Amino acid sequence: MFNLITSKDGTVKNDVLSGITVALALVPEAVAFAFVAGVEPMVGLYAAFMMGLITSIAGGRPGMISGATGATAVVMVALVAQHGIQYLFAAVLLAGLLQIVAGIFKLGKFIRLVPYPVMLGFVNGLAIVIFLAQLGQFKIFDSLGNLVWMQGEMLYIMLGLVLLTMAIIFFLPKLTTAVPASLVAIVGVTVLVQVLDLEARTVIDFVRDMLPEDQKAAATLAGELPSFAIPMVPFTFETLYIILPTAVIIALIGLIESLLTLSLIDEMTDTRGQGNRECMGQGLANTVNGFFGGMGGCAMIGQSMININSGGRGRLSGITAALVLLGFILFAAPLIEMIPLAALVGVMFIVVIGTFEWASFKIIRGVNKEDAFVLFLVTAVTVIADLAIAVIVGVIVSALVFAWKHATHINARTHNDEDGWKVYELDGPLFFGSVLHFKELFDPQNDPQDVVIDFKESRVWDSSGVDAIDSLAGKYQEVGKKLHIRHISPECRQLMTKAQKYVEMNLNEDPRYHVASNKLG
Repeated sequence: MFNLITSKDGTVKNDVLSGITVALALVPEAVAFAFVAGVEPMVGLYAAFMMGLITSIAGGRPGMISGATGATAVVMVALVAQHGIQYLFAAVLLAGLLQIVAGIFKLGKFIRLVPYPVMLGFVNGLAIVIFLAQLGQFKIFDSLGNLVWMQGEMLYIMLGLVLLTMAIIFFLPKLTTAVPASLVAIVGVTVLVQVLDLEARTVIDFVRDMLPEDQKAAATLAGELPSFAIPMVPFTFETLYIILPTAVIIALIGLIESLLTLSLIDEMTDTRGQGNRECMGQGLANTVNGFFGGMGGCAMIGQSMININSGGRGRLSGITAALVLLGFILFAAPLIEMIPLAALVGVMFIVVIGTFEWASFKIIRGVNKEDAFVLFLVTAVTVIADLAIAVIVGVIVSALVFAWKHATHINARTHNDEDGWKVYELDGPLFFGSVLHFKELFDPQNDPQDVVIDFKESRVWDSSGVDAIDSLAGKYQEVGKKLHIRHISPECRQLMTKAQKYVEMNLNEDPRYHVASNKLG
């Protein structure tokens, strides 16, 4: 709908300015998720700082932002309420260790097997969730302590500032891309509110609303450096029994959301992140959180989109966001407290517009009913339940649909062209389940001197499929036959050994898709 990505290549200036923009947007999110989990705001801010810094340095996806998230916060509520915050720190620490183990065993590659309709549903559902979350900023507490919608002048000012923020972000890149439009919008709207003394709710108002009445007056975002401390829990099997379920869920949700966000940014930037390294980075960040009093978390798709849309492409953007956030906590809390919520809501609305796959409405008309059903199912479950649950449900349903539709595995149509070459036109996916049938389709001994394998109607899904092609190429090579491989993706060609020299590249017709393989991350 809108071309919100203003830069394809990362620069130091873009990364730094984009990081500052992200830091401004991180504050209310971190505070809100801390209250969701039942902990103090500073625990959420510490998590945002440590997750953002460590994953930017050690993670597998430059430009992706991590921090405290709602998906992990809702899992923590019961543990904090029943056993206290120290058990939460222990659970986050254990979750980090489990994620590191996932990275060691290279489980990150399996995110490449998430079907395209599931990815579309994930993205659309997430955009809707982000939009609905912003609507809460249009509510205030009345004199009786009830949460009600804004009315009158306050509502008009809120709407006006939101629209002004969105207009700046949309139109400024048409004039200049020297600075991120989101940063200009946030700073500009903040200055406007202060100069005109408008009745606009600010970040500190949001924090006060979350606190008990006797603590509202002393509310502040100022704090100190996080300090090292081993979680004060008994080191017993009983403690392990208490924290293990929560730790496992945090680890799984964190990895699923982070790796899906990684895949989304891959598509937006036409690059490839390292899934296994991201598992390690997320695990290391959560482990450190457990020792330094943070609530942990995972990748944040909203803030990641802000970063990408603002031109942040390198690791420096995430590092800058984390360090600037820490600077706010230590030295500039009063400045961050005066930012109008309307400016941050406007930024997130633009993120929603840019994140939602508007093309999916057109795609639905062209795809089969099964894919359309999966897309709507994942979107609905994302909005109603949880992102991770939605993805798991989507993958399971897609697998069942796939098993039903592809019970006969892979097939090939053969004919001889005008040059006398035998052409195998493959139809169906090539993966570990169809490898044996794939090999049975060919006859190297009796085929003519030149043989063409056309993958135009096929896809290679994993390294088993690539190995099968290599093995087949070796058989044709042994009998002195010449092989021609067409319509294969660049990643497949990169992974090949024996068959690589037989690939005939066509930049206009060759498909582009990812392959689940340890060699590429």
